[in-house]
Amino acid sequence: MHALQTAYEARSQKVNKIEEIKYLKAPLEVYEKIAQLAQGTIEALAQEDTAFYFKCFGLFLKEDGLFMIRVRVPAGQLSVNAAKTLGFIAARYGRDYIDITTRQQIELRYIALSDIPAVLDALESVGLSTFQTGIDNFRNIVTSAFDGLGKKSLIPCKPLVDAMQALFLKNEAYIGVLPRKFNTGILGTTVNDCNIYGQDCAFIVASKNGTLGFNLYLGGKVGIQAQDTGLFVAYEEVVPTYQAVIDLFKTYGFRDNRNKNRLHFLLEAVGMEAFVDAIKQTSGLSYTPSGIIEAKEACELDAGGVFALDDATAAYHFSIPSGILKGTDLIDIASLAAQVEGSVRLSVEQSLYIIAQKKSAPMIQNDTIYTKYDAYHTIYFNHQIACAGTATCSFGVIPNKPDAIEMAHFLSREVPIKEGKVRMYWSGCVKGCGIHGIADIGFEGCKTKDASGQTCHGVHIFMGGYATKKAQEARAVFKSVPLVEAKYLVKKIMLLYKNERHEHESFEAFYERTLAALETAQLQIKITQIAS
Repeated sequence: MHALQTAYEARSQKVNKIEEIKYLKAPLEVYEKIAQLAQGTIEALAQEDTAFYFKCFGLFLKEDGLFMIRVRVPAGQLSVNAAKTLGFIAARYGRDYIDITTRQQIELRYIALSDIPAVLDALESVGLSTFQTGIDNFRNIVTSAFDGLGKKSLIPCKPLVDAMQALFLKNEAYIGVLPRKFNTGILGTTVNDCNIYGQDCAFIVASKNGTLGFNLYLGGKVGIQAQDTGLFVAYEEVVPTYQAVIDLFKTYGFRDNRNKNRLHFLLEAVGMEAFVDAIKQTSGLSYTPSGIIEAKEACELDAGGVFALDDATAAYHFSIPSGILKGTDLIDIASLAAQVEGSVRLSVEQSLYIIAQKKSAPMIQNDTIYTKYDAYHTIYFNHQIACAGTATCSFGVIPNKPDAIEMAHFLSREVPIKEGKVRMYWSGCVKGCGIHGIADIGFEGCKTKDASGQTCHGVHIFMGGYATKKAQEARAVFKSVPLVEAKYLVKKIMLLYKNERHEHESFEAFYERTLAALETAQLQIKITQIAS
């Protein structure tokens, strides 16, 4: 512990403004007054309430004077009633608008202050919570959309997610008290479809001497992949190990520069070995060295958007462009799930699945709501991510979601590919909320100059990220490309993929086989020389 204490003291000469706000009042005091506060006006709210305390409960005041409400969906699993309720809330209070997030959550937008109590009551009535979905808290714990389903699920993780969440959720000792946000993932399937290496804390299914458990990885964030601690964690050790990690971060995490307060920076300061020793001391557990990671596969959808789980069960994919979903459509999706005795799962790639028996395929795939989204079952929409952008985010540099959708439509027309997979992830700014750094082809919004020298929207284009069998950040191949030109450049990239790939080969595998060894300049030349 000495190394952690020393590092903490070295970074404790001052605290940032958010840390100062935390001492003004207890978060639960504000939450208990929300019904009363909602009867007033935005102008009457205390500055610290909207800057910090409301965010502890997933309530974000936007520039238009309305609220975005972020809803925690543990493991991305929604009951039919919960899905219907979310759709109803969006339709009644939020302009029929829903965003599916990269943490398998739901964001409701355009909510008036006066409607917040009714929205929170409706969510609580179906077991959903907005607690601790923003600011310095433990965020939604992600896992595979196929957790507990079929042969690819080696360890069902939802019970562990519930037990891990119970450590902090609605626990006054953990509301808004962390140095920074803390992202967690636990993966028990052979399919890594939840950006598992991008978490502050990740438990990844592994085998050791014929026994299944988890390898513990720590310190991931945007632009940084989590690193192996060298620990193999047995099933029954997951919760006490997690308790140790979160308490160490809470106690010794830095509180000065908010840009350098994530767990990664504590690990960087003390070294992984010292932090692992602290985990052992705090948990009181003995661990064996890391096992062999079993999560090495990608999520492969067939042309109809179906992912086979076993001989009897399948996941029916709804490809949601940039994660934008109508509340009324979610009601229809939930109703369809109820008809086939299925359930709804949210994906990290901002889409969703109905989990149902294969015998239900005709009923699902011929239903009006499924056919509405069937047009988006192209390789350019199936694995698309786009964060909020300028429409609803003050940090956004480009519109982003509309840009991602427009490019996907363009590519679907210009370079149609029936079988294959390409992950296109869009971030509206350098903060990287669209996790563009692990994409096959990633886009980071920027300002640049057009051919006439006028300032315009642009993107930096990244290639070569990995998110399946290993973790690797993409490299910036083209910088400051005007948006009006970007789609033609990406068209060349996709023509290269279409013409030179092996049958059914994913872009990730194609890139690794043919492009990864090229220097950036060589790769640029290879792409730009392709005839459109």
